[in-house]
Amino acid sequence: MPRHPALTALAVVAGIALIVLAIVYWAEPAGSLPSWIPGHQAGSGHHHVKHGIASFLVGLACLVYAWFATGGKRSAHARS
Repeated sequence: MPRHPALTALAVVAGIALIVLAIVYWAEPAGSLPSWIPGHQAGSGHHHVKHGIASFLVGLACLVYAWFATGGKRSAHARS
């Protein structure tokens, strides 16, 4: 598989941003979220736990992808 350093960097940035977003979802009630974040509900005291879990898992998946994408190439002899 060809390596794409730009895609790996994008995966790291997206992963970190999604994990930070998950923390925001868990820490702030829906009424305190910025209006551009999905789940904003004016005047609501509800915390979006499921949004936070989904954001965290997708962010973690992006970081795992970046980790595997930066791994060294394995030769045919190393697999046996």
